[in-house]
Amino acid sequence: MQDDPHRPLEEPSLTSTTTWTVHRYKNAAIIPDEDTIATEAPLTIKIDGEEFATLVYTPTHTEELVTGFLASEGLIRFVDQIESLALEEERGFAHVKLRHLHQLSQKMVSKRFIGSCCGKSRQFYFHNDARTAKTVRTPLQLTVEQCFRLMNQLQEQSIDFQATGGLHNAGLCTADELLLSRADIGRHNALDKIYGYLLRQRVPVRDKVIAFSGRVSSEVALKAAKIGVGILLSKSAPTDLALRLAQDLGITVVGFIRKEQLTVYTHPERIIGCN
Repeated sequence: MQDDPHRPLEEPSLTSTTTWTVHRYKNAAIIPDEDTIATEAPLTIKIDGEEFATLVYTPTHTEELVTGFLASEGLIRFVDQIESLALEEERGFAHVKLRHLHQLSQKMVSKRFIGSCCGKSRQFYFHNDARTAKTVRTPLQLTVEQCFRLMNQLQEQSIDFQATGGLHNAGLCTADELLLSRADIGRHNALDKIYGYLLRQRVPVRDKVIAFSGRVSSEVALKAAKIGVGILLSKSAPTDLALRLAQDLGITVVGFIRKEQLTVYTHPERIIGCN
């Protein structure tokens, strides 16, 4: 049987990228070539044998993703609440057993919540967001120069994005340096991987910053609040609801960090030189 000229050069594996044969149109000619493509895979999370959720993700740092996702959904607060976590990554399953599973949290994951906020902006979509997204209080401050430096470091480490153009990146930082980065096709997954790392390694967040490649949506602002990080840096734009939530939740949002320019949207007192 003749080979498919558009087949992948290798079977997709548990990595963030794979390689495909392609045909490029350039200078009025078709040129055979190879291209690096972001990997995408399903992951079904089962809790005590029952299917809880199926995520579509980049298959790296899977234990961190599952841990961060469970915390984001309000099912756990500490990694010790996970009794066991077994992965069948080739088949796309994560088997989780929790200690003292809160049935109400599990049932309310997708339930709509509209609260009376008495003039505040905290109009959450879901009950578990209302329970788990807390106001962040941190004395941490950054200079404008530190904002540029951290975003540059994130971009320098975003090798798979540079190769594919198809991944989001999130970085965990101190005021002075990027500590680690995580990549995923879903921006929320990248943040959950960071969250899972913090929980699994028991890293304090009071002096930490998140640098982020994507748009700051309301979901991103809520995840920052759940993680407990007070400064969120992005090279992209925020949404109106994200900013209203960030203002109410005590999160400093800095967007459009590009070419020695940036915009501080909320809580500017944490960015030295913007007061």
